[in-house]
Amino acid sequence: MDIDTICRAAVKMGASDIHIKSGLPPLVRIDGSIQPIPKAPRLPNDIIGKMAWAIMSPAQREQFKLRSDLDMAHAVPDVGRFRVNVFRQRGAIGLVLRAIPSTVKTIDELGLPKVLKKLADEKRGLVLLTGATGSGKSTTLAAIIEEMNRKHPHHILTIEDPIEFSFADRRSVINQREVGADTQSFHAALRAALRQDPDVILLGELRDQETMEIAMSAAETGHLVLGTLHTINATEAIQRIVGFFEPHHQPQVRKLLSGIIVAIISQRLVPRRGGGRVAAIEIMLNAGAVNECIADGDRVKEIPDLIRKGAGQYGTQTFDQSLFWSFKRGLLEESELLRYANNPDDLQLRLNGIATEEWSDPEAR
Repeated sequence: MDIDTICRAAVKMGASDIHIKSGLPPLVRIDGSIQPIPKAPRLPNDIIGKMAWAIMSPAQREQFKLRSDLDMAHAVPDVGRFRVNVFRQRGAIGLVLRAIPSTVKTIDELGLPKVLKKLADEKRGLVLLTGATGSGKSTTLAAIIEEMNRKHPHHILTIEDPIEFSFADRRSVINQREVGADTQSFHAALRAALRQDPDVILLGELRDQETMEIAMSAAETGHLVLGTLHTINATEAIQRIVGFFEPHHQPQVRKLLSGIIVAIISQRLVPRRGGGRVAAIEIMLNAGAVNECIADGDRVKEIPDLIRKGAGQYGTQTFDQSLFWSFKRGLLEESELLRYANNPDDLQLRLNGIATEEWSDPEAR
């Protein structure tokens, strides 16, 4: 059994991820749950090592020897691309592979809120996609880029580690740079990007102060910058960014963020009625008093209320509103609605017909 055979079997089963660990059969994640590939043999460490070595380039092998972990991409003919992480654990080699869809789905095809289409029309600023690993951030981000690609004659530049979705040029010209293959680092590529006449810059992850500083500078000087963070909501994303900087710089950073942030989209995947998963999405737009709350560290905690109250006027939504509307559309079971809600008691009252404010589904208008 080689790695391509495992990938083919996983895709046939509808898996999103593959886990390969010494002493176990290959495991796959389907609808959020991990299970073994039926009838697959247990894999010893030497076989797993050969699998990993076979898909690495010479440069990647040297990098793995030095760091003991590696991010890369792997393509399987007639199946698709996979994002791969190779690592060591307890002296053995392990792999985790994430299946990347062969085509970029649109916002409509993914069933995402229509307000996300408006982000494709923005000219400058910072758009953040946040969520845990495996929450669908990259898929949503790709859908927004594809919306731009279909609508606007832009130069879109992506900096990724590794490249995930492959875009076909439509109205836009899209250049995709992979860290390690096309550029030495995120920092180097982002600095160079400002000399490459981009309208839009897509970053894989805003992971440190230096990357964040360059991204904010690009957004401030007339570019639209899109990036991801591993945070669970808008408030935490703002605090994470501010936390990259020394305390005496933080008031200035908050002020800058209040002027450049366009939107923060936070995403979770929850079990869909009948199988599969559906995205629960919090949408914060920099509208109304939100910019004042970003600028003032003592008022950041007010943002969730502003998101909830802005649903009708601005198209914002909280996680609980997103879950409730998905339930009303028949996409979620009531048990899952309450299980994943931030405030299940409040939603239970709403289900019982007791509500202090109306939540009108924006997709039903």
